[in-house]
Amino acid sequence: MSLLSLSESTLSKNKPVHILLVEDDDVDAEAMVRAFRKQKIANPITHVDDGIKALAVLRGEEGRERLPRPYLILLDINMPRMNGIEFLQVLRKDQDLERSIVFMLTTSNRDEDKLAAYDEQIAGYLLKNRAGEEFADLISMLNSYWRVVEFPPEA
Repeated sequence: MSLLSLSESTLSKNKPVHILLVEDDDVDAEAMVRAFRKQKIANPITHVDDGIKALAVLRGEEGRERLPRPYLILLDINMPRMNGIEFLQVLRKDQDLERSIVFMLTTSNRDEDKLAAYDEQIAGYLLKNRAGEEFADLISMLNSYWRVVEFPPEA
């Protein structure tokens, strides 16, 4: 796990919204971080490369520090060990994590993947292979989302 620490400027109720980026491709992960920086989004980002590690971060297991709330998960589908759909199925069965806000951020444009993801109550399905201005719009939309949305209260 790498913690890509950015200064905290975007706040939700005086708390920064932490981003959990679950992405097995390091090049894609770094491109995401650069895109956030370019948009001057300074939220803390934690990057893990599969669903098992993501669950460990969310639960504070395996010697990992638990991800502080509020948080938003950006999730890829095609990953080793535990793919994005499997991760969502486990997440939604965990009483402490079931209300987590998750956006799929993937290259998969398959209808089956979209349906499976929405069946697990994702907030949105975003294609990361959109280049240039469209990708910048996607990042800007995420920034606007967490500035106006009310996150679930801590249980």
